[in-house]
Amino acid sequence: MNPTIELYGAQTGNSLRAAIALEEAGIPYTARRLNLHANEHRDLAYLALNPAGKVPTLVDHTSTPALVINQSNAIIQFADAKAPGRLAPAHPGPERDRVFDRYFFFVTDVIGPSHAAFFLRQAGWTDAATAIDLRVIEQVVYAERFLTGDFMAGDQFSMADISAFTIASSMRDRLDWAVLSRLSRWFDAIEARPAVQRGLKAFQNH
Repeated sequence: MNPTIELYGAQTGNSLRAAIALEEAGIPYTARRLNLHANEHRDLAYLALNPAGKVPTLVDHTSTPALVINQSNAIIQFADAKAPGRLAPAHPGPERDRVFDRYFFFVTDVIGPSHAAFFLRQAGWTDAATAIDLRVIEQVVYAERFLTGDFMAGDQFSMADISAFTIASSMRDRLDWAVLSRLSRWFDAIEARPAVQRGLKAFQNH
């Protein structure tokens, strides 16, 4: 018998975002670790689920046919819909709007460009990659002004914190934390959350 929800992934920012979202939403799932170095993401069985051969992929066996989601941000939306109020305020209004505004800031202005810089560097366009990387760091530093409360979108943990934390974590050695006191406190608090810790470890021993 298949588990109800499976999450295929690896130690990548996209996979960890998805795992943290499911953990914070309290949605039971089974983590399926793919060894990218062994090209397990290129196995035919996995390509049948994700033709692009990327991670993560969520499979929800409660749907008929099974629901397959290949985008980490769509998995976060899936988790929000499954557990209203856990990743964003459940009801429409200014608080929910602010969560999505901040969430998409990190998705479009930080994470997207960061991925572009990675591919440019792989292609040998080092100068272009460096310029984008500097812009990404500037945007993370800019986001410190969002922290008027304990979290990125106010006084409640939300999907905005998930998207912000995973990208900030990937560049933690390049940020001057000494001059980012609010961001530093926020980062430590998010990292210490039990659900975040479980999400960070989801693909380590499976």
